Formats: sequence, C-alpha cells, structure tokens
Amino acid sequence: MADHLRRVEEELRRVVQSDEPFLTEVARHLIDAGGKRVRPALTITASQATTTEPGPASLDAIRGGVAVELVHQGSLYHDDVIDGADTRRTVESVNSRFGNLEAILAGDYLLARASEIAADLGTEVASLLAGTIARLCEGQVRELGSAFDVDRTETAYLESIAGKTAVLLATAARIGGIVAGLSRDEVEALTSFGHHYGMAFQVVDDVLDLVATDGQLGKPAGNDLVEGVYTLPVIRTLAGSAGPDLRSMLGGPMDLATRDRARDLVRADAAITDTVATAHGFTDQARRDLASLPPTPAIRTLQVTCDLLADQMSPFS
Repeated sequence: MADHLRRVEEELRRVVQSDEPFLTEVARHLIDAGGKRVRPALTITASQATTTEPGPASLDAIRGGVAVELVHQGSLYHDDVIDGADTRRTVESVNSRFGNLEAILAGDYLLARASEIAADLGTEVASLLAGTIARLCEGQVRELGSAFDVDRTETAYLESIAGKTAVLLATAARIGGIVAGLSRDEVEALTSFGHHYGMAFQVVDDVLDLVATDGQLGKPAGNDLVEGVYTLPVIRTLAGSAGPDLRSMLGGPMDLATRDRARDLVRADAAITDTVATAHGFTDQARRDLASLPPTPAIRTLQVTCDLLADQMSPFS
C-alpha cells in the first residue's frame, strides 16, 4: 500500500496544477499537509478484492481514488469556511491563511478536477461521483439545519453522517469495484462495506472530538460543541440523568470554559460507552458485508481496517 499511496500523492499534486500559480498553491495546501488517504486506500483495496496475488494497482484505481480524495479535500475547504475553522491537520486552514473567497474557489476547483477524472473513468463513475457530491451537500445542510438544536434526534444524526461521511467511503469502495470490472454482487458488497465502515468512522471521530486532546486531533477538541453540532454522545447524554445540566449549557454560543464543563459532563456519562458500542455495531456489519467475498489479501486488509478502528475505541469501551 505504501507504493500505491506514493502514486496517489504524485497524482494528487499533478492534477491540481493550474496555469494560475496562486490557485495551485491554495489547492495544494491541505494536500501538502498530508493525511491518511483513507478513501483512496479503500478504492485501491476494493479494486483488488478478488485478486489472489495483488500487484501494482491499476492507473484507473489510482485515479479513481484521487477523484474521491479531491472531493473530500474540496468539502473540507468548504466546511472550514462554514465553521470559521482556524486549523486543519495541525496546519492553518485554507480560509484562515488565504481568505474565505479563495477557499471556496479552490474547493470548487478541486471538485471540478475530481469530476474531470471521473468522466475519464466512464459514465457510471461520473454519475456516481456527481450523485455523491449532491449527497454530501444534503448531509451538510442537515447538519446546518440542526445546529444548536438540543432536541436533535439520533435518527437525524445518523442521516446526517450517512450523507456527510459514509457516502464518500461507500463511493470510494464502489469505484474500486467498478474500475476493476467486478461483478455487480461484488460491487454491492464492497459498497455496503464502505457505508458501514464510514458510519463507524464518523461515530468514532465524534467520540474522539469529546475525549481526545487538541494535539491528538490536529484541531481544537470539543469544537463540535462550540459550533452547535450535537453528536451522538451529546444526544445520549441529554437523554440521561445529566441531561438537564448539559442542556443548560447548550442551545447557543458558548465560551471555552463552558465548552470544557460540557465536555466533562459528556465524558463522565455512560453515553460515551454506549456510543462506542454503536460504532462497534457498524464495524461488525462492515465485516459481515465482506462475507460473500473470497478471502483474498485485499479482503483481509479491509477486515484489519475494521480492527484498527475498533482499537481506537478500546480505551473507551
């Protein structure tokens, strides 16, 4: 995978080159900051799901993964403008360094480049990526609509993360299956895996926002509370014995001292353990999604990916 991801990095930098040097600089800002490249790794692994002796990934798999990563990067540019974020991946956010207008334009540019690659990979991939971008927008709108809503439901939360996070991971896996020419049943199994893994991924991320440090996250911890994004642990704490105290702190802007008190309430509540159990349920379903596929090296890698995500939750189980 290290060689595959090296090729992804090279392709990412190549495709965002513009005749306008400043646009290239802004478009590369987060790419140069690094990242785990979970989405392209999933595309590449899915493309080799039925291969008993995997070799170098195909160019189509590399480019498919790059297209998904560009959509992810573009959405981060836009999200940081919406949130007024100052940092991302331990570096200054694009909007903070270059300005909101520049961040929006660069985010649009990344989405356009992603669409260009998808068109090269065929009409099915192009249609899939366009639909995914629409779903991402819908998920973000749902989240904005529930900002500072202390009555946000678990159902509303799950619908939002399905559109905000899981859809892109499902698409990453699906593109891998499509470009590899896998059967329709195999493509559907990989897509379902990507969805359930993505749901677990976001639930874990939301737990970490409440229990991890700024350094561990690469961004301010507890920022969701400040932004009025009440995630599953918060929703469940509100429904419990600590609910009245927590509710009195939420529902509007808060200072950092109030944020810390709210975090402490949630961290002391059984809601953290309950939410971790929900994440485990999603990873368990993701593993079951792979049951119909042959036990190839790629499938074993996907199973290990679920194990690694579960390991992040072990201190809070």
